[in-house]
Amino acid sequence: MTHRVVFTDHTFDDLDIEREILAEADAELVDAAASDEPLADLVTDADGILVMYDEIDAGLIRSMSECQVISRTGIGVDNVDIDAATEAGIHVTNVPDYCIPEVADHTLGLALALQRKLIEYDRSVEAGEWDVSAGRPMHRLAEQTWGLVGYGNIARAVGDRVEATGMDRIAFDAFLDDEEIRKNGAEPVDSLDELLGRADVVSVHVPLTEETENMVGRAELEAMQNHAYLINCARGGIVDEDALAAALDDGEIAGAGLDVLSEEPPSEDHPLLDDHRMIITPHAAFNSEESVVELRQKAARNARDVLSGELPAYSVNGGEL
Repeated sequence: MTHRVVFTDHTFDDLDIEREILAEADAELVDAAASDEPLADLVTDADGILVMYDEIDAGLIRSMSECQVISRTGIGVDNVDIDAATEAGIHVTNVPDYCIPEVADHTLGLALALQRKLIEYDRSVEAGEWDVSAGRPMHRLAEQTWGLVGYGNIARAVGDRVEATGMDRIAFDAFLDDEEIRKNGAEPVDSLDELLGRADVVSVHVPLTEETENMVGRAELEAMQNHAYLINCARGGIVDEDALAAALDDGEIAGAGLDVLSEEPPSEDHPLLDDHRMIITPHAAFNSEESVVELRQKAARNARDVLSGELPAYSVNGGEL
């Protein structure tokens, strides 16, 4: 084998998919999770890195003199220092499209469970009650508005599903012009505040960056209608969780569905864990048998292509190298 690729961390039972694809570039795969060696020692002479959740910071990047590619097994790349990698001439790649149907389904599922009070009804019946009033008040979906914060591929897939409910769709995206939003099925609004004030359901679809960290804080939650619901299946840290807990306590919104948290798993005393107005799932929106296979294949192909001297299909910093 002429190349050496280290998989820093993963949740898979085996790495057969990755090994088979990387072998096409004459690359050996090292599973850091199965090694007793420190990660810093394993990656020193690596030609490539596959990473899921581990932090690939500037110090680690500077220590990798042979590295050509850091392939993130996922969508977000906030755990990789992209500036440091670019400075070192290392391709950073991700897989931005592997779980669009799953995340869109999950987003809609959380909203429907909150709107139709499914959790409340289930708990009521489990407690031996048979009381339709346990889910009141409840409102007709077709007379409501769904607000999409960010209007990329996942948001548009959510919008397609929302259309079937009869809800109106509005969207705010600072990087898209109004016509782009309109032609993809939503009404553009001029500001985040306008969206928050009009929507009965608000779903977040932006990446986690310095600009979007705590993007939905106390002021934004106060701008929402008090019967509205917030859904975040994007990244933890976009929603200020302390502010959300306070907003729920003050009756500023009706509830929220979160698939992501700023700290995962959360501490036992996290203020949202025991709140009956919350539905929290364990960063599982991406999950299906099919999406996981697609993710693994595409992440491995990104690394394979770079090591073969080709441009990867999903480059984060290719234009800057």
